[in-house]
Amino acid sequence: MTLIRVAHSPDSDDAFMFYALAHELIDTGDYRFEHVLDDIETLNREAFEGTYEVTAVSIHAYAHLDDRYALLGSGASMGDGYGPVLITREPVPIEDLGQLTVAIPGTLTSAALALKLWNPALETTVRPFDRIMPAVQSGEVDAGVVIHEGQLTWDDEGFFKVVDLGEWWAEMTDGLPLPLGGNVVRRDLGESTVREVSALLKEAIEYSLAHREQALDYALDYGRGLDRSKADRFVGMYVNDLTVDYGERGREAVRRFLEMAHERQLIPRVPRLDFV
Repeated sequence: MTLIRVAHSPDSDDAFMFYALAHELIDTGDYRFEHVLDDIETLNREAFEGTYEVTAVSIHAYAHLDDRYALLGSGASMGDGYGPVLITREPVPIEDLGQLTVAIPGTLTSAALALKLWNPALETTVRPFDRIMPAVQSGEVDAGVVIHEGQLTWDDEGFFKVVDLGEWWAEMTDGLPLPLGGNVVRRDLGESTVREVSALLKEAIEYSLAHREQALDYALDYGRGLDRSKADRFVGMYVNDLTVDYGERGREAVRRFLEMAHERQLIPRVPRLDFV
């Protein structure tokens, strides 16, 4: 029996995605899967050490990781016309943004890279993703980029939107989705294991989509205050056909995102994009 540790964020969409593995609802053969939960920036950092056999990482971080990890063809989080949102406590004219300090959920997150592509002049500071809205509310920072559930709740909590980075990206790229996160597998497992693990992860995602209500029941435990309706909406945003397989549209989005970042000297190179 081969142990495969799967590291992912403690979020409703990731929980939904891995429901079948967590509850052993599909036949995994000679593989045993163990789940490790942590925030995405911590997972990005752990990936530099090759800690986990399979892990979620930011597409931004993958630009530094392709020597050790292969990008899987399933498991992507793509913002299809929506994505991380830059919020403020009070309305701020675009021309005044250069004077603001913006909280980001980690320097290696795709939200941070998308923000720099949108406006490279912004001054940023790092906060844990779940502390960004409180930091904006208290005036500790002037603005913040919210990810995860914050993309659905910022309006209810009285914040103002400066830009939805997924909307901006779609407008700039003629409708491509914004690549945010992906699943990667360690290359040293060997080609055969990599392909077998890839197939099992894809099967797990397909199982959840085919048994949506049961998977959503499980995901609600990770919804951080979302009611069922919002959790269902959030899961639908980030676990869908693009998650099962990037497809040509998704693969082109990843290539375009990383090529643009490299052209603007925000990442060292465009990594190998395996889409195993």
